Amino acid sequence: VYRCNCSICQMTDYLHLIIPNTAFTLLAGELSTYTFESHIAQHLFCPTCGIKSYYVPRSNPDGISVNFHCVDQSSFRKVEIKDFDGQNWEANAGSLSHLSKS
Repeated sequence: VYRCNCSICQMTDYLHLIIPNTAFTLLAGELSTYTFESHIAQHLFCPTCGIKSYYVPRSNPDGISVNFHCVDQSSFRKVEIKDFDGQNWEANAGSLSHLSKS
């Protein structure tokens, strides 16, 4: 998973588990969407509590970034947290593109 230091991720303590969108199914719930600037990233959040459990990242529009804090972590034997320099997103976003490939 990736720990991003951009202003949004740092303030919300979001840990990115980026997967192909074909590997993701929302089983229940209705979420609200927020976009900004380019409107490519789709930030989905619970309209009741405000938690952002996943979103479609601009770096990986063919993928889903699941907030690892919202996942049942008991099914993972080992988790490696890598730092991502989101404060310099334009220079670093390409390093994430492989994560949403099947």
